[in-house]
Amino acid sequence: MKATVTVTPKKSILDPQGDAVRKAIHNLGMDCVQGVRIGKIIELDIAGTDLEKTRAKLEEIAQSLLSNPVIEDYKISLSQE
Repeated sequence: MKATVTVTPKKSILDPQGDAVRKAIHNLGMDCVQGVRIGKIIELDIAGTDLEKTRAKLEEIAQSLLSNPVIEDYKISLSQE
């Protein structure tokens, strides 16, 4: 099983790195980009087949270790491989 946890700043939190990238993209001539959010992606290879149990445990791990829930949101994707 493969899990992907995507962590990004909450919409209400300023993202100076994303703003800098947006400005750089504009400087390269792509003015249609209105916003950029910079985050991180964590990929996990997991042994097992119990999707519900795995998702529940990943929720705990994402909230307590992989993200700062005060300023970041996360999204978990699971797939069987």
